[in-house]
Amino acid sequence: MKILVTGGAGFIGSHLTDALLAHGHSVAVVDNLSTGLRVQVNPRADFYEMDVADAGLTSLVKKIQSEAVVHLAAQVDVRKSVTDPVEDARVNILGTLNVLEAARQAGVRHFIFASSGGAIYGDTDVRPTPESHPAVPASPYGIGKLSGEHFLRIYRRTFGMRTVALRYANVYGSRQNALGEAGVVAIFAHRLLAGQRAEIFGDGAQSRDFVYVGDVVAANLAALQATVSGAFNIGTGREVTINEVAKLIRQAVGQGEFSYGPAKPGEQMTSCLDNRLAVETLGWHPQMPLEEGIAKTVAWFREPG
Repeated sequence: MKILVTGGAGFIGSHLTDALLAHGHSVAVVDNLSTGLRVQVNPRADFYEMDVADAGLTSLVKKIQSEAVVHLAAQVDVRKSVTDPVEDARVNILGTLNVLEAARQAGVRHFIFASSGGAIYGDTDVRPTPESHPAVPASPYGIGKLSGEHFLRIYRRTFGMRTVALRYANVYGSRQNALGEAGVVAIFAHRLLAGQRAEIFGDGAQSRDFVYVGDVVAANLAALQATVSGAFNIGTGREVTINEVAKLIRQAVGQGEFSYGPAKPGEQMTSCLDNRLAVETLGWHPQMPLEEGIAKTVAWFREPG
């Protein structure tokens, strides 16, 4: 199958591109390299440097002639979405709509969208949180991701496109940009390995569901093989506080100190995803225990490659 991956030079996208090629697919990558790295793109993939909101995207997607699109390109920093919501909307709302419309005009029938299970629900009293729970985003980033899901629903109903939204929990692993992307595991590991103090915003009691990048890649592969549409939580169902994650990273690094700073606007307190729908419908199961995943991630930051 010929598959277009937007954001394929980034953290998740580069891992997915590698996996798709390993499974015998042909891959084209679109990325503007604002946060992604050209060196991370597998040389066997076709690469096109372009912003997903660019007016020329439709012509490019028609040229590529892909059978499926996996849309990963995004502005991923929740805090940046609060300080610059217009730019967040340009990339995450208008960019997603531009990719969807380009796919429709090119005759693509299968569209997978990287949504956010952490950000679209907001703080909930039901954890792990199922897909049926009302979505009340606490940030412009969450609003953008939820808007993308609504556009997917419209394109499915109006144009017959098979659309899948994968609502990721907090993804971590090798290749995550500790300097430019969201992700406390990468940020903490990078700073502690450099002998620097890492800062925890708030009291560290806020909780998250951490899912390993390899498990997220497996979810995308499962969604490509499935014949269903809809939204699916991609998480572990395990709720972990930032303080607990900091302790695991310090153990893996073998050293490190943390300080505490003011909580950031737009950051929710709790997030944990019920993954049973993905397990039952896509046949997907998270495989990587958090402790082992953090050890692997720290090892990569110690010696990238």
